[in-house]
Amino acid sequence: MKRLKLSAGPGDGGKRLDLFLGTLHEELASRSQAQRLIKEGRVLVNGQTAKGSHRIKEGEEISIEIPPAPPSHLEPQDIPVPVLYEDDELIVVEKPAGLVTHPGAGRRDGTLVNALLYHCRSLAPTSDPVRPGIVHRLDKDSSGLMVVAKTPRAHAHLALQFKNRTIERLYRAFVLGVVEFDEGRVDAPIGRHPVNPKKRAVVPAGGKPALSLYKVLRRYRDVTDLEVKIKTGRTHQVRVHLAHLGHPVVGDREYGRADERITRPALHAFVLGFKHPVTGERLRFERPLPEDMRRFLNSLD
Repeated sequence: MKRLKLSAGPGDGGKRLDLFLGTLHEELASRSQAQRLIKEGRVLVNGQTAKGSHRIKEGEEISIEIPPAPPSHLEPQDIPVPVLYEDDELIVVEKPAGLVTHPGAGRRDGTLVNALLYHCRSLAPTSDPVRPGIVHRLDKDSSGLMVVAKTPRAHAHLALQFKNRTIERLYRAFVLGVVEFDEGRVDAPIGRHPVNPKKRAVVPAGGKPALSLYKVLRRYRDVTDLEVKIKTGRTHQVRVHLAHLGHPVVGDREYGRADERITRPALHAFVLGFKHPVTGERLRFERPLPEDMRRFLNSLD
């Protein structure tokens, strides 16, 4: 059992207790973990239990009891994944199409998490034991850049950047049809599909805000090559928004239709930029199209 003691400094006055713990202290992976410890009575302010909404005052003494992480049953597996950058805090990889990000219902192994546990042995613990280190995801059949946290400190800072929408994420997408305008935006809330709960859809009420910006790179006879920037990170966001626009991603069986020219959605996360959680250095990575999307592009030419 680990016990921590903190003292609220001059800049901490007025902050919520759960937010202060979840985003500023490296031992805590997230605000949700901090809230759980507070509810369990493991966080004391001046020796007394407090609510997560408690507003901190300068000079208050905060003690935290952190229980040991539950044992992980995730199996490290030797699955090849290209590594673009790695240090003691984080790792940046290019996820291949067809690789699931983390274990879930019906899948216990063969995921990116299993591959990274083999590669670096340890990832940041999170509130979900099957998602160590994960701060964002890519769909199984999408390819591209991902950053994964190796320490709780890195996880907390990266999660905050995603929440504050300061992460740069650009996608390359080939969509069906000829997109009319050179640039545009889709600002439409996304929620669960009203008929199929495994899918997402633009919904009139009850959805989460979602914003995607697109730019035409080139138009072909029946396909448009797009660059898409997402300002939010909803499940299936790019695919749902482009289908809503009337131009589903080529090869997307869920939101469009199958295409004999490519066996999966022609979607690739090719740019990822963020601030390093420790050094503060701005890191930016860019990757070319994977082989199957290059072949598709050549077929258009």
